[in-house]
Amino acid sequence: MSNNIDKYQKRRLITSYVSVTVSISLVLLLMGLLGLLVFNASKLANHFKEKIAISIYLKEDASQTEIQSLQRKFSMSPYVKTSEFISKDEAAIKYSADIGENFVEFLGYNPLKDAVDISLKAQYVNQNAIERIVNDLQESLVVEEVSYDKPLIQLIDQNIQNASFWLLISSICFTIISVLLINSSIRLSIYSKRFIIKTMQMVGATKSFIQKPFIWTNIKLGIYGATISSVILILLLNTIDLNFPEIDIFGDVFGLSVLFISLYGLGVLISYLSTQSATQRFLNLRTDRLYYE
Repeated sequence: MSNNIDKYQKRRLITSYVSVTVSISLVLLLMGLLGLLVFNASKLANHFKEKIAISIYLKEDASQTEIQSLQRKFSMSPYVKTSEFISKDEAAIKYSADIGENFVEFLGYNPLKDAVDISLKAQYVNQNAIERIVNDLQESLVVEEVSYDKPLIQLIDQNIQNASFWLLISSICFTIISVLLINSSIRLSIYSKRFIIKTMQMVGATKSFIQKPFIWTNIKLGIYGATISSVILILLLNTIDLNFPEIDIFGDVFGLSVLFISLYGLGVLISYLSTQSATQRFLNLRTDRLYYE
């Protein structure tokens, strides 16, 4: 009979530990996903910004030397990420393929112009910076016209500002919710041992002596939970990197290191504070109140 009771108590203890570990790992996993989103939000925004092209149409009388000089200027420019010269013949072939008809034969001449398409570095993709760059380009003697999608730039700026604001609000709210969830799981685990805590206190054990094994056990559970969430995050990061290599999600080693260290730190800190608070509560509780709390 005693052996069966011991087995039952052991199963309950293991179930309690597994429940706390799973709760911590799930919450930390969601925290990690949010952290990844925060760390990579600017990278994703920059990736889309640098896909926007500015088309610089050249004058008919622009010489090859002048065009090469303009391209060298772009290669040394602080705001240009990439530049590509597109001759009017190449543009005609591409446009004909798009519309499914050889418009040059229909018109009898090629109305398109030689052009240079440039993409800007992300920090210059905003309305004010682009207007200054366009004004500078239009002063060149070989440039006839500069074209870019102005509404798209305005839309990207507005969306990034809105996304940044709501991401900040979400981060704060989710952090609070995560702390409360982990705290609740640990408090429930401690609640099931409230009679053991009170018995140890009644036979003369000090508060610190009683708290120490509970704190250490739950700190270990916090570390296990952080490890599980970290492994899942690494697998997820690897999947993202394989499918979207252009994002270069492993490029920010420092940011990822901070993220994983923060997960472990958060798991340990919340486990410690929650365990200390829960055990202290039952240590200060009168014995007759244990049945009602």
